[in-house]
Amino acid sequence: MARGINKVILVGNLGNDPDVKYSQGGAAITTISVATTDAWKDKDGNKQERTEWHRVKFFGRLAEIAGEYLKKGRQVYIEGSLRTDKYTGKDGVERYSTDIIANEMQMLGGMPGGERGADRGTERSGARSTGGNERNAPSSSSSAPFDDSSFPEDDIPF
Repeated sequence: MARGINKVILVGNLGNDPDVKYSQGGAAITTISVATTDAWKDKDGNKQERTEWHRVKFFGRLAEIAGEYLKKGRQVYIEGSLRTDKYTGKDGVERYSTDIIANEMQMLGGMPGGERGADRGTERSGARSTGGNERNAPSSSSSAPFDDSSFPEDDIPF
């Protein structure tokens, strides 16, 4: 087996609003910064925390969705792969930059600050991409309508 696995899964919070740019061909490229925090107790029983920051890039339709619906503070699930690029800095020194190239994204939790807005439906269903098969809302195979009025919206886990 000559192939390897390059897979990253992150669940974290956005540290800034998405930065959306477009290539010369008109394809969307969105960059976000995601924080993941690990907490533990040291040998003396003191709580310790470490936050890692991850730069995530989206391309194409998923980049458009991320740019439109993600906001600073929002919790997000990301699947993708690592890509390290080499470049030469202004001082002539070779440097390396590692990004996560996302191929799936799911918005988690509610809006920061309890906001409710026009994207409420997307908040519930999320946005997800699997190899180019984007979807904005879950499909339902049931023909009978489901009455969800007995559940407060804040108690729905998705």
